[in-house]
Amino acid sequence: MNIRVLGCSGAIAAGYKTTAFLLDDDVLIDAGTGVGDLPLDALAAIDHILLSHSHLDHVLGIPLLADAVLRLRVAAGRPPIRVHALPQTLDALRQHLFNGIIWPDFTALPTAAAPVLSLHPFQIGDRLDLGGRVIEVLPAVHTVPAVGFAVDAGASAGHAHWVFTGDTGPNPALWRRLADLRLSHLVIETAFSDDEAALAHVSKHLCPHDLGHELAQLSGSVDVRITHIKPGEVEAVMQGVQALSSPHRISTLQAGQDMKL
Repeated sequence: MNIRVLGCSGAIAAGYKTTAFLLDDDVLIDAGTGVGDLPLDALAAIDHILLSHSHLDHVLGIPLLADAVLRLRVAAGRPPIRVHALPQTLDALRQHLFNGIIWPDFTALPTAAAPVLSLHPFQIGDRLDLGGRVIEVLPAVHTVPAVGFAVDAGASAGHAHWVFTGDTGPNPALWRRLADLRLSHLVIETAFSDDEAALAHVSKHLCPHDLGHELAQLSGSVDVRITHIKPGEVEAVMQGVQALSSPHRISTLQAGQDMKL
């Protein structure tokens, strides 16, 4: 199993793409602007999209991806791309994105009987089996209903898990669950520097000070990758992160990075 980082920034600029991870060749975890770096044949190979929440930087790749691959998938007789998310997130897509105003409704195109996209609800705690890869839906605490994900690397890897927190502020329920899992990687957001702690709190993101309190609840020594930093803020955020006293191995997540599970 391999996870490629297509995008991991909190906003866009030259060289910065928003959140998207590719699990093997056919599963997207979030669908930010990083999706656009995939060639057309790789886009057409995607069968599942898992969404952490409805914010634009995590979903805006879906409508353009659907438009790009529709003809290829229809010609090949491929089934709809399955979009998995909380019911509230799927409702937001229906109302505000695939509404015929912002974008055509690709859940009914090219036909209602055989669309290029289909929407599938999940709940926190669900374990999704996608072609033998098991992905657990984890709790997150954000300004809209949100989740994270834990990808089980399987029995051959001792059921180590790659964990993505999604966008979240302080999240006690997450650490209670992670206490029962073996972690290989933890991808956790820290969107703001400590100078912007008030903004982090109101927007339900983390700053380095809060990250330190969160990681103190995680036992052992884990490879921790920091994601969702805004362009131009990386140095300020990582200075705060590197000042933390932590047993974990903390570094910045990089677009283009591959993580083997």
